[in-house]
Amino acid sequence: MGTLSSKTWQKRDARVVMLGLDFAGKSTILSKLKSDKPVETSPTIGFNVESLETFRHLSLTLWDVGGQGKLRGSWEDYLEDTDALIFVLDGADKTRLPEAMAELEKVLNNINMTGVPVLVLANKQELPESLSLSELQEMLNPEWFSGRRWELRRCSARTGKGLREVLMALAGLLKSRDKNCCECACAPLQ
Repeated sequence: MGTLSSKTWQKRDARVVMLGLDFAGKSTILSKLKSDKPVETSPTIGFNVESLETFRHLSLTLWDVGGQGKLRGSWEDYLEDTDALIFVLDGADKTRLPEAMAELEKVLNNINMTGVPVLVLANKQELPESLSLSELQEMLNPEWFSGRRWELRRCSARTGKGLREVLMALAGLLKSRDKNCCECACAPLQ
C-alpha cells in the first residue's frame, strides 16, 4: 500500500496526507501553497483537503488533518492509499517536540505507511527560538525511516519562505518512490 505503478500514477492525483500536532502550522502551509495570500486559520476540526498542481505539473490532493489530541486517534483512517506523508513540526515549541516525535513514530509504524516517502517540515523557522535543522535531526530516530525515502526541510508558513522548496522536495520524493532506493534522502542542512 502507498505505492503505485507508473500507469496508475498518471491517472490520478498523488494522495498526500499532512499531519502534525495542533498549532504546528499545517492549515497555514496548505493555504499558502494554494493561494500565497495571507489567511487567518483556526484549529482544524476534522480535515481540510485541496487539490494542487506543482510547477512540475504534478497533481496533488493534499489532506490537512486536525492535530488536537482527541483527533489523533483518527489519523490512521487517512493513511490508507497514501502516496506521501508530510509531518509538520513546530520548530519553536520545544516543550511539545517530544510529543510530536512520539506521534510521528506511531504514524510511521502504521502498516499503511510501509515504504511511503516522508517529508518532515520544521515550521516557524522565522522565530528566533526555533530549533535548527541539525538540532531537529538529532531528535529523529533514523530507524523510523528505514525502508523509505525521506527529507527534513525548514519553512515558514507565515512568511512562505521555503515552501517552494517544500513542493520541489515533495515532487522529488513522489517521483522517486517507485525506485528501489530506500536510503535516507535527508536534505542538506540549510
